[in-house]
Amino acid sequence: MHRLPPVSSMPYRRILTGVSMALAFLLPASLHAADAREIARTVCAACHGVDGNSSEPANPKLAGMDQEYLMRQLKAFAEGKRRDDTMSAIIASLDSGDFAKLATYYGSQKPTPGTVRDPQLAAKGLALFEDGNTDSGVPACAGCHQSDGQGNARFPRLAGQHQAYVLKQLADYKSGRRATDPLMTTVGKRLSIDEARALAEYIAGL
Repeated sequence: MHRLPPVSSMPYRRILTGVSMALAFLLPASLHAADAREIARTVCAACHGVDGNSSEPANPKLAGMDQEYLMRQLKAFAEGKRRDDTMSAIIASLDSGDFAKLATYYGSQKPTPGTVRDPQLAAKGLALFEDGNTDSGVPACAGCHQSDGQGNARFPRLAGQHQAYVLKQLADYKSGRRATDPLMTTVGKRLSIDEARALAEYIAGL
């Protein structure tokens, strides 16, 4: 009998490596979603809810937000461009690879509607949201956030957002504590307290 010539293991290693990489790309999206949901449950849920619909008025609803916008905000916290003691500590505990998972997960969740407590105040907010205030130079919110408040990659979804959270963000823009968007800094400085309250009330009902 003739002995077969020795076969190098290198080609087989290459084949196995290629197969492994292919399988990694073929992992179902449900596995990635499950991973993100677990991070949301263990890290984010206490403030934002597992599905991104926070029950605490001071904490924003994340459900339905544009994924690119969410990614940018997570990076802003990580880089210190946005400041919040709780968020900064939580972001530090996450791997940067988790940002995309969380943004995709929360962006795909169904947002719950907000509640209007003062219809008359909300009516004043509607006028500001759609038309702005030409006297003080406040632009219409609808121009950037869309008429239905759904937002986009640059500007966040506002529809149904908590009044308390909206008021806090407008106050932070006014004071300069939040300085991630020059346009919103200008808006915050030009809005009166009464106008901010009216907008927050209207936004909650969108």
